[in-house]
Order: sequence, then structure tokens, then C-alpha cells
Amino acid sequence: MAIPVYIVIVTHNSAEELDICLAHLEKQTVPIKGVAIVDSGSADPQFLDDLQQLAGMKIITTENIGYSRANNIGFQQIVADREGMVVFMNPDTFLSPDYLAQAVNILNENPGAAVVSGKLLGYDLSAMKPSGKIDSTGIFRHWYGRWYDRGQGEKDRGQYDLIATPPALCGALMCCRLRALYPFKGDVFDSDFFLYKEDIELCLRLRAAGWTLVYDPRLIAHHCRGWARKRQKMSYDLRLMAAKNEVLLYRKHPGPAMAWALLKLFLVQIFHL
Repeated sequence: MAIPVYIVIVTHNSAEELDICLAHLEKQTVPIKGVAIVDSGSADPQFLDDLQQLAGMKIITTENIGYSRANNIGFQQIVADREGMVVFMNPDTFLSPDYLAQAVNILNENPGAAVVSGKLLGYDLSAMKPSGKIDSTGIFRHWYGRWYDRGQGEKDRGQYDLIATPPALCGALMCCRLRALYPFKGDVFDSDFFLYKEDIELCLRLRAAGWTLVYDPRLIAHHCRGWARKRQKMSYDLRLMAAKNEVLLYRKHPGPAMAWALLKLFLVQIFHL
């Protein structure tokens, strides 16, 4: 018997990408029991009216409440099982046709895994083709505390083609075991994180509860990544939010890396780095 599979997508001014995302979902080789699209404060949400409707799709509109709260609302609105898989994904993430089927198999192969994800490759939306570069192969941490997406910006030459258990997985695409999330009673992501680092916080919480995380390169998806890749092109407000959330992360999960987080916040506040 196939396990239930749910999808939660949070949108914010995502008209250009969402139709492509849904078209890839429609090609999946396993049935999807429910899809929640939560629009968090788009300037013009009319694009939601013209969406291609998938079976079990529910569209929820809210003010701009942040990524964590919006994901939690979507989860609470559609997930009706304790067993199965829920996929949190960005609207600019496009799955290969067998992605969900393989993710289910990998969860079955790894009963101790709470989350599985795979190789996220870049996608150039303006050219409508893959960039040929890596977006994320898991999230890792330098010894002093800085978190980073492994391989980001590198050409994919197969250098990350081994299965791994990274400290965290990228929130752009997380396939989660419902049983691992059940203790959170629908508040999967910590709503104290408006945007940034909420994926790492969830992963740290799951690992503290005894679960593992699996990166499997057999899972291939593409991610446009809507924010500027060069840090200097990111707005000051976004850089400040990211820095504040890093401090918040280490308040919730204490360790010596708090020194790095405080230094980063100071540099952003004083020097706008």
C-alpha cells in the first residue's frame, strides 16, 4: 500500500515559477494526497486564481507572516495522517519525475531518518534551462560556526555523489517523515524565525530527538534560488535578518559558535557587511 504523500509550498510573489513547479509535480510517478499552497503576502495574489489545479490542492492566502508560520499553516490544513511523507518545497524548485517515488523508497530504506533530500542543482529561469552548477548538497558548518550549502556554485562533476548524513538539509526541498514531525503538533518550523535558518533549526531539533538526516544523490531537483547569489546584492534588511536569526539559532541550540554569530551580527550592523 502506498504511503500518503503531501506537499506544502509557500509562495510570495511567485507567479513566474509556481506554474512550472506544479507542472513537475503533476508528472510525479506516485499519487499525491494533498497539496497546500500558502501565499504569504504577495503584492498581487491574482496569479493564484489561474493555477493549474492538482487533485487535493488547497490554496490559503495570508498577510506576509513569514516562511515558518506559512509552512505550519499549510501543514495543519492538509496533513491528516501520522504515517507518510510531507514535502516542504519552494515554488522555484522543480522535481525530476521519479523524485517523490525515490524519496519514499529512501525513507523506507532508512527507518531512522526524519528527512531525506538530494542533489539540488541550479536553474536559470530567464533561459529556462539548468545552470550546470550545484545549489546545495546538504548544509554543513565550519568549525567556527558558519553554516553553508555544500558545493554551492560549483560545477557538478559527481564530487558529491556519495550518500551522507549532513548536519542539516536545505529548506528549499525537504522530504519529511510524518511520524518524526508528529510530536511538534503541527508547529513544524519554529515561528520565531521569519525567514532564514528555520531549516537548520528544525534539523537540529530532529537530530536532538534521535533522528538522522539523509542526503542521497539519486534524488535530483533544480532550484532557481530567488535571492541574489552575491551577498553585496542582498538588501541590508535581509542580511540583518539572516544575522539576527543566526544568533537566535544559537540561543535555542547553545554552543561556542555563538561567538561567531554575535561577531557576524556586529559586522552587519556596524559595517553593513
